[in-house]
Amino acid sequence: MATHLKRRIAKDLTDEMDLKVRHTVEGILGEVKKRGDAAVREFSEKFDKWIPKKLSKSELDAILKKVAPSTIKDIEFAQAQIRNFAQHQRAALKDIEVETLPGVKLGHRNIPVESVGCYVPGGRYPMVASAHMSIVTARTAGVKRIIACTPPNQGEPHAETIAAMVLGGADEIHVVGGVQAIAAMALGTETIQPVDMLCGPGNAYVAEAKRQLFGRVGIDLFAGPTEILVIADDTAEVEMIATDLLGQAEHGPTSPAICITTSSSIANSLEAEIQRQLKVLPTADVAGVAWRDYGEIILVSSREEAVKEADRIAAEHVEILCENPRYFLEKMRNYGALFLGPETNVSYGDKVIGTNHTLPTLGAARYTGGLWVGKFLKTCTYQEITPEAAVKVGEYCSRLCAIERFWGHKEQADLRLRKYGGQNVGLGAK
Repeated sequence: MATHLKRRIAKDLTDEMDLKVRHTVEGILGEVKKRGDAAVREFSEKFDKWIPKKLSKSELDAILKKVAPSTIKDIEFAQAQIRNFAQHQRAALKDIEVETLPGVKLGHRNIPVESVGCYVPGGRYPMVASAHMSIVTARTAGVKRIIACTPPNQGEPHAETIAAMVLGGADEIHVVGGVQAIAAMALGTETIQPVDMLCGPGNAYVAEAKRQLFGRVGIDLFAGPTEILVIADDTAEVEMIATDLLGQAEHGPTSPAICITTSSSIANSLEAEIQRQLKVLPTADVAGVAWRDYGEIILVSSREEAVKEADRIAAEHVEILCENPRYFLEKMRNYGALFLGPETNVSYGDKVIGTNHTLPTLGAARYTGGLWVGKFLKTCTYQEITPEAAVKVGEYCSRLCAIERFWGHKEQADLRLRKYGGQNVGLGAK
């Protein structure tokens, strides 16, 4: 039986916050739909004190000159890792054509989405890596038109973020953030032609905007505050557990940080180590609130129970700091990404190693994985058959349509049967 030594705040408190966010987003989307660029500018000036702009080639060149050559190399290295893994993923997705019955050819093609809007957050933290994860992956998938939006940072475009967008292959780069950016890309304005799909992380308002726009456009996935779960046994170091939990908690005050452990020693000493590190962590003002309100410590009796609890939580990032980490790879079913062993960590995945950092949160790992090249591909089927196969399939189809009383459907089959020499003919025949 799992024992909770520390629990997060009650869910009904977060439900109240969600309702406020929902209403705010509805209003902004409605205004952008009605007034286009004027509304985008109004909200940008209100929230970011910034006039939205599309960066020209000369402006992009000038911004890139501000970035240190060593930083450009670092960005290129990270993007090379992400592109390489994405290329391997793309190669695993094959178009197929098979003959399932004599004369029946069925197949599918993996067709890239035509246009994608990539959002790169940049509030407190300029999320340079998010440009790699969305733009590079979409380009590797074969998307033809990629536009990217990012908010200003400290009153100007964030140079390193813009560099990552350019190096990643964005076709258009707009300095505009928040719900108004998401709305402009999805709905279109006088300046921005609408896209077919949105991707990229963001705050609660951005996530809610994507949720409300889903259906009008595609999205990568529903994403809430980032999460980390560490599964630890007696071989783990409490300092490493605390470091990795707080390293993710610094994203925002509502970011869950959870430890499941089979070690009573770790369970009982973790809180003190967290508090020790918070005294020196520069982002303690954020990470400390996240840990206070959304931190959890769960003591379990066995690794089997740890798997059960972890699958119940279905966390975004799951670090395995255990003696045999691949046991969890074999047994776990619900997670966004696994980090096996103490040598790796969530930060590697977030920034550089090659796996994508846009991952399911809020339990969505129960039914979806994270962003990858496959998210930008539509797997579309087709069929082609001979006259003889039209008769064989048509006789079955005619009888099955009659069972459902779909007489128009039945006539589609019967027409082919009359044309190609089958039976079951006649509109409405039973």
